[in-house]
Formats: sequence, C-alpha cells, structure tokens
Amino acid sequence: MISFLDLQRINNSFEPQLSEEITRVVHSGYYLCGEETTRFEEEFALYCHTSYCVGVANGLDALTLILLAYQELGAMEKDDEVIVPANTFIATILAVIRAGMKPVFCEPSPETYNINVNRLESLITERTKAILPVHLYGQCAEMDVINKIAKKNNLKVIEDAAQAAGAVYKGKKTGNLGDAAAFSFYPSKNLGALGNGGAITSSDKNLADMVRSLANYGCLQKYKHVQKGINSRLEEIQSVALSVKLKRLNDDNNRRRAIAKRYLKGIDHPFITLPKVENWDSHVFHVFPIFCQRRDVLQSWLLKNGVQTHIHYPTPPHLQPALKEYEKHFLPVTEQIHREELSLPMSPMMTDAEVKAVIKAVNGFE
Repeated sequence: MISFLDLQRINNSFEPQLSEEITRVVHSGYYLCGEETTRFEEEFALYCHTSYCVGVANGLDALTLILLAYQELGAMEKDDEVIVPANTFIATILAVIRAGMKPVFCEPSPETYNINVNRLESLITERTKAILPVHLYGQCAEMDVINKIAKKNNLKVIEDAAQAAGAVYKGKKTGNLGDAAAFSFYPSKNLGALGNGGAITSSDKNLADMVRSLANYGCLQKYKHVQKGINSRLEEIQSVALSVKLKRLNDDNNRRRAIAKRYLKGIDHPFITLPKVENWDSHVFHVFPIFCQRRDVLQSWLLKNGVQTHIHYPTPPHLQPALKEYEKHFLPVTEQIHREELSLPMSPMMTDAEVKAVIKAVNGFE
C-alpha cells in the first residue's frame, strides 16, 4: 500500500538531529517562551523576508489573532466584513467568526481553485475591511490583482498561507504578500511540527506586537494585562523541531514539484481532470488534487489497487452543520470542486517507483 502521507517516514528522515534537538530541550527544563521559539521566529521571518514572526498555538489562532489585533489597533470593528474564498477548509471561515466579524464568500476560479479575483469588487461594501485569500493546495492566489483591489478600496490583505510555506509569487515568499499572513504547522503541512503550531508574519511592528500581546493573555510585560487576550503560544519543542525542518524546506518543496511534474506528464485518463499550474515557483504542492465526477468510485478503485488517497474537502464550509446560516448561498463552482476533488499521495519521501505505481493505478481506472 502506498500511503497518502507517511509522517513517520518524513520525521525519520530528519534523524538523528531531530531527536537530539528535542532531547536537548527536554533536559533544558524550559518549555515555553524561551530561546528556541525566539530563534525559530527570527529564522522564519528571515525566510519569509518579513520583519516579524510571532509563533502561536495553531493556524486557526494565527488567523483569528490577526483580525483581533486589527480591531485593537482601530483598523477593524466587530461585524465588519472579510471576503473569504468559499472553497477552503472551515478554519478560514471560523477565524472570521471567532473575531466577531462576517465572512463574505467568494467563488473560486475554475482554473486555479483559488479565490476568483474577477468577483472580488462586486462583493465589497462599506463594511468590508479585508480580503483573506487562501493559497489552496499550495498554490499562491493572484496576489498582485488582490493587492491592487485592496489598495483601491483601502482594505487589508491577510494571507492564509497554511498550505503554502515556501511558495514564491513573483519573487516574494508567501508570508510577505500582503499586510499579514497566518501559517499552520500542523504535522501534515510542508513545514510540519510534531503536534499543533502556527505563526503570523508581517512587517507591521504594531500589528506584530499586538498579536504577541493578545496571544499571551493580553500582556507584553508579565502580569500587566492591557488587552483581553488568550493563551496561544508556540512551544519550545515544536519550535526546535521546526527549526530543524526549515533548513530543508526548499529542497522538500522542490521534490514535491518534481513529483507533481511526473503526475501531470504521466496521468492520462478521459474521466480525470488534472490541476493547472501557471507558475511552478508559486506552487509547493501541499496537495496534488485531481478531479473526477465519479470521485468516490475512483477512490475505492485506487485503494483496491494499493494507493491510499484523501479528499480535500468532502463538504464545503457553507454546507457544514456548524454554518447552517450560510447553507442557502448559491456557490455552484465550490460545490462541484468539493464533489469531485481527490488528493493523490504527495510527500518529499516518495520514491520514483511509488510515483510510477500511482500513475499506473490512476490510468487503469475502469
């Protein structure tokens, strides 16, 4: 069986350094808000070419804290609107709701599956304060158009870069393509921790300081609580693991691109639609999606033929029970993508033989 994603295999490839660094932190007796987190924040800010990075507990908190920080700074208010892609993981929507704001759903482009920039301006109202593009599947959204629209309408641009660490858009890294960005370091991500983890990046000092305060019970100085904050901090063990992995992120992303090129060249089936890649640097293939009207039958076929797959995502956010208030939205492109998407195995540890076997199994679908 070819696994969809073998995390043990990935983590073993970082040994013995990974275990040595974790053991060092364990024996240090210091587990939160220490040197390892500071070091990783500096390394990741440098990697993204931003001035600041703030480590937090997870990607959902990262997005939520950015919106809350803008409210504390007076740039946004409760009940303001944030334009979000309809085709995304529910966390993007939940962050807006948790911050007391209103998500406005924008259909995706049928070509890239990212937010359709041609629809954005029609969704802007006097209550709109931000555009929140998601670099879905690891491919950058059309940030030059998004930033141009945002500047014209005095809006903030907040990247959901959870799936796209290391992607490059027109010479700039994700995390540095808007006013602020949120990252997730969930174990399956291209840059994955050994548990939960997240970060925000920005070159806005006021925003970074406010996020850091809000994530630490609303204080920068111990026991002096200025805001009604939360507890959302990146742990030392996760930080040191991320520092180890960050050094190889570019190479690992390049291996993902090489696998994707083989998939695109080798898969040829009349019932299967392949993703389109407009710029290879701007895609890091967190996921390699294919699309099929008989998706569930295809998934069963592949499993029987030794290939494990995954669906990203079976139900779009507006049709989830938790978001019933949005179920009447007319979002046909989004719904079609969620009916047809199937993710093939994708990992920098995949061998050429495994890639060949996946291609053979897909092409043999009956």
